[in-house]
Amino acid sequence: MSKENYESKLAVLENIPADEVKTPNMPVDSALQEAENLYIWANKDKDTLGLNSGLDWQQFGEDLPVRAGALRHTQSLWVSERFSLEEANKAWKEKSTLAFELRDDLLNDFRYAFRKRNDLLGRVREIADGSSDADMIQDLSDLSVLGKNNTNELSAVKFDLAKLDIAAQQSDQMAELLAKSNGATQENSLAKLLRDKAFTHLKEAVDEVRDAGKYVFKKNPERFKGYTSQYHKR
Repeated sequence: MSKENYESKLAVLENIPADEVKTPNMPVDSALQEAENLYIWANKDKDTLGLNSGLDWQQFGEDLPVRAGALRHTQSLWVSERFSLEEANKAWKEKSTLAFELRDDLLNDFRYAFRKRNDLLGRVREIADGSSDADMIQDLSDLSVLGKNNTNELSAVKFDLAKLDIAAQQSDQMAELLAKSNGATQENSLAKLLRDKAFTHLKEAVDEVRDAGKYVFKKNPERFKGYTSQYHKR
């Protein structure tokens, strides 16, 4: 049902202007539970709310479960994406250390193998320049190519040529992993933005129903209490 609610609201969510989007001011599961509780509570008062406050029950009250379902689904999408990004970030931290070690080992091997070739040593120095993650990824690729073009010198010092293929593979794999892990710090991902828009859309209806209820039942404490946020009250 949440997925169907999401699909029915997608166009509405996408059209919410960025400057109107609100970040959840409470845990999403709490916001969802309060919206569902509010719908059940206010449903008993819908006629009174319409007559005495002008609340459009169909637009806001009846739409509460649909808006809540859309938020529930967008939250699931965001959590899934965030988990994938965090896993990639964790994997990068674990594997990048080994990749840097491989790069440094190859540089040392090449410096020894090419010690009598100033032209190749110059190329090694160029590759060694820079120490960022991106530099390491490019260095592995460059070292693989340089090594395959000069296997005679490497073989002469008993260098394991298989390491050149490993370097090329590591370069490709680490490039993909870095791209994924970088996403872990992107707070403005599409999934999060859509989640925030769904929260904004739900909050609009919740606020309309609550404001109407508080106005109509301001002298009726028993009905009034159902239109307050228990989360914020705590």
